Amino acid sequence: MTSQPPPRPAAKSYDGEGIVVGFDAHRCLHAAECVRGLPTVFDVDRRPWVQPDNAPADEVAEVIHRCPSGALQYHRTDGMPDEVPDVPTHVSLHADGVLHVRGDLEVATPYGPRHETRVMLCGCGATANRPYCDHSGSCAGHG
Repeated sequence: MTSQPPPRPAAKSYDGEGIVVGFDAHRCLHAAECVRGLPTVFDVDRRPWVQPDNAPADEVAEVIHRCPSGALQYHRTDGMPDEVPDVPTHVSLHADGVLHVRGDLEVATPYGPRHETRVMLCGCGATANRPYCDHSGSCAGHG
């Protein structure tokens, strides 16, 4: 009998006017695109740290699209489209062994397949968050 992994905690969500921002702390590798891009919305010293109403929904979506790990995602509630995957799909292997992938993706996880548009996948196999990189393996010194 194969044991199943425990269910993965859901991402936190932050509701704003016209946009809902999702954040999965297990996927965040602190690229800081969010805090540099819109510090009025993303401020780690404030609670809640995500305040989507502090900028127009279009700006929030544009900054979230910069998040390489996919830890930040969004759903538009104002009739505008959700994130459109990059075409063509782009894969790059970084020197630390992390695979950066952008496109229309289906990622096999221990919890079943997930539709993704941006991910950072573990190249060394030492992650505790398979298949996503968590910088716990040989890439830890590069985070």
